[in-house]
Amino acid sequence: MDKMYDIAIIGAGPGGIASSVEAVLLGFKDVVVFEKSQNHSDTIRKYFKDNKRVDKDWKGIKVELRGNIHFTDGTKESTLDLFDTLVKNKDIEAYFNEEVYSVEKKDKSIFKITTVKEKSYYAKSIVISIGTMGKPNKPTYKIPPTLKQKANFNISQCTQDEKLLIVGGGDSAVEFAYYMAKQNSVTLAYRKESFSKVNPTNLHYLFDYVEKELIELRLNLDITKLEDNNGQFEVYFSNGKTELFDRIVYALGGSSPTDFLKRCSVLLDENNCPIVDENLRNNQDGIYLAGDIARSNVGGSIALALNHGYTICEHIKNKNTT
Repeated sequence: MDKMYDIAIIGAGPGGIASSVEAVLLGFKDVVVFEKSQNHSDTIRKYFKDNKRVDKDWKGIKVELRGNIHFTDGTKESTLDLFDTLVKNKDIEAYFNEEVYSVEKKDKSIFKITTVKEKSYYAKSIVISIGTMGKPNKPTYKIPPTLKQKANFNISQCTQDEKLLIVGGGDSAVEFAYYMAKQNSVTLAYRKESFSKVNPTNLHYLFDYVEKELIELRLNLDITKLEDNNGQFEVYFSNGKTELFDRIVYALGGSSPTDFLKRCSVLLDENNCPIVDENLRNNQDGIYLAGDIARSNVGGSIALALNHGYTICEHIKNKNTT
């Protein structure tokens, strides 16, 4: 058999990075991380705008850090700098551009990890920390094929002087809206009548921009269909009105990658959501989940993901010593 790892971690976001760092600090000698993209923290790089504020206490919910990673309020850039430093630990073996396809239990204490490139690895414990934003939720109505390049799930392809429609009611939607409003005409559409999921700081910025007429709100409305009108989206709203937009950005959250979790021997409930106990353990065989994939009530909290890594590694260590 090939090399046996103590802990194999799937995903190099905050939860995966924390799991690897805490594992090494707790004395595990053979720790490996698999990441399908070319660098760590891919979601932060893709979905966080430059200089985005990053709060330790996400959405105003205070989190007492339990582990060994000193994380504080900062920006996208300072957060990435912190994680850059952590992943350079020489005791952590990391494989980037290496997507895991499946995890299979071989016997009582061994897992076989198979990658998309058909490579095999073996480990005693598995931590899955793949997040949910990598698979963004999409609208139920059809997007005109001729306009698919202008229907986006982040703002990386937006330019200037466009008439933009941002769809969603969370922090990402609000941040997209007030960031793009500086150089574009922006409308924010949300199907509910108020923004219950948005943190107070973002709400302050949003309503300040609305008051200055830099953002137009469309609340308590659904989009019923889209049509191509000479290269623009003709958007049909549930109140019977239509409006033309150059581009649509969807910020509808992410969904659990069910098929992947099933291939990784993860136990799911009746709603196909992962099951975890107080130690973030999915089953008795040594599979753990960290970060948003662990069904945190505060999706997007980096501090909670860091705590997950500490909790998991502490539990694995204590289990191995009893």
